[in-house]
Amino acid sequence: MSTIVKFDTSDMQHAQQNDEAGGSIYERLRDDIISGRVKANERLKVAELASRMGTSTNPVREALQQLRGEGFVVMTPNRGARVRPIDEDFVRDICEIEVLIEPALTRWFVGIATREDVEELERLQEEIEAMNFGDELAHSNLDLQFHQLMYNRHYNRHAVELWVRHRHILWAISRGFPTSLSRQANVLGEHRELIACIKAQDPEGAANAIARHVEGSGRHIMERMRLSKR
Repeated sequence: MSTIVKFDTSDMQHAQQNDEAGGSIYERLRDDIISGRVKANERLKVAELASRMGTSTNPVREALQQLRGEGFVVMTPNRGARVRPIDEDFVRDICEIEVLIEPALTRWFVGIATREDVEELERLQEEIEAMNFGDELAHSNLDLQFHQLMYNRHYNRHAVELWVRHRHILWAISRGFPTSLSRQANVLGEHRELIACIKAQDPEGAANAIARHVEGSGRHIMERMRLSKR
């Protein structure tokens, strides 16, 4: 019998809120990289960053290690830390991994979903639709709760942690691009299809629905990145 591990993703919600309020050293560096204020392949010198941000070197080193773990920074012997280009390939790579992870998590959830789970998904979906993308941060938090309900009881904590990390990265990147009306409509439709498959106890249908959801979100971010360069 599998042990159910509940993974708390509240840290991610706090990180999103901290972004709005100025954020930590990690968040400030991450946003500098995503926004292009720090250029691709630029060397990140610990002492210079600490001086600019008014902190000691230890928080900067810790932030760089976290950014390295998330793929934003590359570290090489004798060359230190450099910025990895945040481009379409970066988003594509993350989404290709998520297309493997999220269907597996969703397929498992269908096998354990209760009537109460479905009712909660429907409640969250009603809130998402009522908000109608009027507040991007609030929408993101509701969407996080929607997917967290499906994933946070999964026994494979490493897979869930990776999903949280990737979601955080994609959310940070996508903040700079408005969600198109067509993508908004697709998101709502994909959620409804997913709920219907869960209610019907159709694990393959639910897995296929979430795969299309992930692919659509990634494609939308990449399209917006492409348009911003014109």
